[in-house]
Amino acid sequence: MQFNYMCSDCGRNYTIDPKLTVCPVCGEQQAPDQPLRGVLDVELSGNAEKDFDVFDLLPVPRHFFPPIPVGNTPLWQPENLRRSLGFENLYIKDDGLNPTGSLKDRASFLVSAFAAQHGINEIVLASSGNAGSSMAGVAAAAGQQVTLFLPATAPAAKLVQALQYGATVHRVNGPYDDAYDLSLEYTNRFGGMNRSTAYNPMTLEGKKTVSLEIFQQLGGVPDYLFVASGDGCILSGVYKGFQDLRQLGLIDKFPTVIAVQAAGSDALYRAFQTGQFEARPTRTVADSICVNVPRNGWQALKRLQTHNGRVITVSDEEIIAAQARLSRTTGLFSEPAGAAAFAGFLKLSAELAPAAGIVILATGNGLKDSTAAVRGIAVPAETIKSLSDITKGT
Repeated sequence: MQFNYMCSDCGRNYTIDPKLTVCPVCGEQQAPDQPLRGVLDVELSGNAEKDFDVFDLLPVPRHFFPPIPVGNTPLWQPENLRRSLGFENLYIKDDGLNPTGSLKDRASFLVSAFAAQHGINEIVLASSGNAGSSMAGVAAAAGQQVTLFLPATAPAAKLVQALQYGATVHRVNGPYDDAYDLSLEYTNRFGGMNRSTAYNPMTLEGKKTVSLEIFQQLGGVPDYLFVASGDGCILSGVYKGFQDLRQLGLIDKFPTVIAVQAAGSDALYRAFQTGQFEARPTRTVADSICVNVPRNGWQALKRLQTHNGRVITVSDEEIIAAQARLSRTTGLFSEPAGAAAFAGFLKLSAELAPAAGIVILATGNGLKDSTAAVRGIAVPAETIKSLSDITKGT
C-alpha cells in the first residue's frame, strides 16, 4: 500500500512529512475565527481483500505502534432497545471501551506511532478533555511526553486522567478554542509534534478505523450512522474510512451519516444551512462537542454535502434523557457526547424504516463526566441505618 498527503481544499499532493501539517498554499487563506483551511488527508493506493488487516490501511508500519490495545471495540446488539423502538437492525458501536475510555484513542494511537517513526518524543495538543487524556494514556504506553492545554472548565475526571498518565497539563483560562491556539503557539516556539485535531493529519486518519471495523463487523455498511459532532474531526474520519473502502473496491455505497450537534454548540448545523461558519459563544452539557469554531468544519461540511449527509441538533435535556435511557435499557453508560448521537436517532426514528441498518456511535464512557449524568438521575437524599428505614409499597 502506498500513502501520500492530499489537500482537502485544492487537491494538491504532498509527500508525508511530520513537519507538514496543513497545505502550504491553502493555509495562507486562513481567516481568524474560521475552521482550518488546507486540512490534509492521507491518500492511499493499492489493493486489499475483504478480510484486510486494519494496520495494512494505515500509513505507519505496525512495529511503531505502542503496546496498548486500541480499537476492536464491540458492536452491541441492544435487544431491549430493538424491541421497544421497533428497529430490528439497530447497533451501537461502543468506543467507550477503548483503553482510556474514548474514540480519541484511535487518533492518539496513530499519532504516537507517527511520532515514534520520526524520532519525536514530545506530543503537544489542545483538548476539551478526551483527546488530552487519550494522548496522555497512549503516550504513557509508548514512553513519550505529552504537553496538554486544557480549558479550566474540562470535567475533573478528564483532568485527573491526563495527570495520572503523566502529562504536563496547562489549564487555560478560556474556552477550547483558546487552548487550541496556545498549543499551536507552543509547538511553533518550542517544537514537538502537535496532535491538535485536524491540524495533525494523522488524527483524521486514525479515526477512520472505526468505519473499517464497522464494515468488518457488519460484513458491509449500515444504512444510517449517527455521529455526534463538534470539531468535525470524528465525522470526517468516519467518512474517510468509507472513502478508503470504496476506493479499494470493497463497497459501492456510503451510509447516510447523521451528524448530531448540541443545540448550544451548533456551528456545523448552521453552516450546513448557510454555507458559512460564524463563531458564537457555546454552552452545552456535552463538553466533548462544545466548540466555538469547528477546526475541521470546512472538510466536514464538504463531506456531508458530497455524500448526502444530514446535520441535526438536540437539546441538553434530550441528551441527558437519552443518556439515562441508553444506560437503563442496554447497560451502556455513555458520556453526553456519545448520548447525543442516540438522542439524534430518537429524534429521527419516526422517519426511518424499521428494517433499516442503523449504527449509533457511542464515543466515550459515561464515567468521564459523572457530574453531567447526575442531571438525569435521582440521587437519594437520605441515608439509612437499617432495613426498618426503608418504606416499600404494598
